[in-house]
Amino acid sequence: MPWIYALVGLLAGAVIGFIISRLTAPNYKKQKNIYKDLETAKFQLEQQKQELTDHFAQSAEMLDSLGKEYTKLYQHMAKTSSELLPNMPEQDNPFAQKVAEHNTAQHADDSLEDAPKDYASGATGLLREEKKEYLDSPGDVSEKKAS
Repeated sequence: MPWIYALVGLLAGAVIGFIISRLTAPNYKKQKNIYKDLETAKFQLEQQKQELTDHFAQSAEMLDSLGKEYTKLYQHMAKTSSELLPNMPEQDNPFAQKVAEHNTAQHADDSLEDAPKDYASGATGLLREEKKEYLDSPGDVSEKKAS
């Protein structure tokens, strides 16, 4: 029976000694400080990412509004130039030319966006009953093999 008391005492002393050594050891404190620094750095990184996302979203909105305001200004200048100088020939009015070019370019862009870009116009030949037309070329592969 005294051996059991000695064994329990030894085990309890080892556990208490391990706990005290972990709390007083400089490496454990250093590790704890490094972990706190790591968590702080992670938090700051996430904050910075969020700030960058907000910045770019706000910048995109500002650029969009700037473009719209520029377009309004340009249209205003074109309108007032034709109203204030009605006798000016159209080729001498720089705004009239640019507005016409802008309108045609805008209509061309709109027509391109109507149809999906990954579809061919009409049947592609897979389900047609017509025979495909093959063009003979002087450098045909079958002629090169025969040569």
